[in-house]
Amino acid sequence: MATGKINVSVDNIFPLIKKFLYSDHEIFLRELISNATDATLKLKHLTSIGEAKVEYGNPIIEVKADKEGKKLHIIDQGIGMTEDEVKKYINEVAFSGAEEFLDKYKDAEKDAGIIGHFGLGFYSSFMVANKVEIITKSYKDEPAVHWTCDGTPKFSIKKSKKADRGTEIILHIADDDTEFLEDNRISELLRKYNKFMPIPIKFGTKTETLPKPEGAKEEDPAPTQEVDNIINNPNPAWTKQPSELEDADYKSFYRELYPMQFEEPLFNIHLNVDYPFNLTGILYFPKLSNDLNIQKDRIQLFQNQVFVTDNVEGIVPEFLTMLRGVIDSPDIPLNVSRSYLQADGAVKKISSYITRKVADKLNSLFKNNREEFEAKWNDIKIVIEYGMLSEEKFFEKADKFALYPTVDGKFYTFEELQENLKENQTDKDDKLVVLYASDKEAQHSYIEAAKAKGYEVLLMDSPIIAHLMQKLETSKENLSFTRVDADHLDNLIKKEDTQISKLSDEEKDRLKTGLEAVITDKGYTIQLEAMDSKASPFIITEPEFMRRMKEMQQTGGGGGGMFGMGGMPEMYNLIVNTNHELVGAILNTKTAKKRERLINQSLDLARLSKGLLKGEELTNFIKRSYEMVK
Repeated sequence: MATGKINVSVDNIFPLIKKFLYSDHEIFLRELISNATDATLKLKHLTSIGEAKVEYGNPIIEVKADKEGKKLHIIDQGIGMTEDEVKKYINEVAFSGAEEFLDKYKDAEKDAGIIGHFGLGFYSSFMVANKVEIITKSYKDEPAVHWTCDGTPKFSIKKSKKADRGTEIILHIADDDTEFLEDNRISELLRKYNKFMPIPIKFGTKTETLPKPEGAKEEDPAPTQEVDNIINNPNPAWTKQPSELEDADYKSFYRELYPMQFEEPLFNIHLNVDYPFNLTGILYFPKLSNDLNIQKDRIQLFQNQVFVTDNVEGIVPEFLTMLRGVIDSPDIPLNVSRSYLQADGAVKKISSYITRKVADKLNSLFKNNREEFEAKWNDIKIVIEYGMLSEEKFFEKADKFALYPTVDGKFYTFEELQENLKENQTDKDDKLVVLYASDKEAQHSYIEAAKAKGYEVLLMDSPIIAHLMQKLETSKENLSFTRVDADHLDNLIKKEDTQISKLSDEEKDRLKTGLEAVITDKGYTIQLEAMDSKASPFIITEPEFMRRMKEMQQTGGGGGGMFGMGGMPEMYNLIVNTNHELVGAILNTKTAKKRERLINQSLDLARLSKGLLKGEELTNFIKRSYEMVK
């Protein structure tokens, strides 16, 4: 058996870097600013432990664009490199200097704050540049170095006259990428990726107005001066301890994250953990609508204050992707596939921690100020209901603070609901019947009928409520949810005072035969019921199971396992009150024509009440009604 070693041609590496290293060319600036930040933080660390005998000072990172010369400069005042280090870190592709540095100083001091782990970051330069120069001087007492490469495996290295410590990267921008020399484009990228980097980043200057000198006249212009334009906030709120922040600080940071968002957040959750993983951040509950899709991708993910992505699925539990804010963790791997992220052990722990932290915060808000929590319920219920549906651990915790509002504006926890309904809202099998409405206006007559009998009616109107009810029914004992228009109440709930029909069995048979002769639509099942004579003569209900399945199908089957169910048929119950005067008139009318007119008019009135009368049928009903009035 022969063995050998595969030879990789170095001549092919630059085309590969240019095409495949990162999916988006704009990422090069993030990488170079991150490297400059690394270099500065390394120097800070070494001076703090006494290894670097230099003054750290107040270093900044500067970005300069030279449109005429087609050059972009990134300048730092960090650790710099010696000639040997340039050969080691720059010429040996994919060697991560940050990782080696962390390994060497891991026991000296934990909080070094090195970004690291970018590895090939520097070589992203060649995605936009046809030539790159590095001019660098180490903090050590060694000569400065000038390295040049034209995008081939060949490079030159020589001494430099640079006197100041730090590194300057000069990119000779390719003709296809001159957009990266435009001030607006550079500002956009710096604010997108580097807005919260821990070292101040200068890009150009800005004019600052100074106070007028004493004795100046009102018409005299205020003096001005040119100052550095620092585009980032090196100390964002999430890097501080919660004890250092007031409510106003959290709101101010929210406006900094979302300058076009005019509504204040409802409340925030400050994340801060260092074991068994590192994670900081602030999550905000905004006011939410019932449209689940437009809410997503508003949480920003950072790694040591470097923006990574706002697609946080797999890191943040899906039900919390509707929140806003920032999560920052050095333990989240970068530039890897979504499937890798979802399988990563650290990421799973982070996701579980965030779920627990959010649940604890909600429970605390509920216990400390229930009245305020109830006032915010409609704005936060989508997140909570979605979480109960999708995360079992969250479901268990949410049982304490999830609310069930009534149509009259009262709020119950599930435990309170059970206690309140158990006396008079059970069926013949002693199962608790929870009546609910999904639309107060459309189901008004059904709601009023239920309230007249002394029943409590919940208002459950979120788009995923059908799925949540299904889950509640399977996880709780002796419980069923039924919409107020799903069946006649006397059929649902056990009552002591049952109504006796005024009709004989022979009259019932004649009535049903007459009704079936006129109502030929197979979507209606005719049921004769003895009800209070003041109740409606015809009532249309829709079986709870059929209607709920249709709702679950429309919302994608999430949580209910209903994918691929296919179209559900329209099926309704037509309940006819045998004790109503009009039903007696239908039975006893002498002419078939009049009987047909009374049945059709009564049916259409019931359909109108249910919202089922539309189009041509509604037009015909109106014409017929006018004729009857005449």
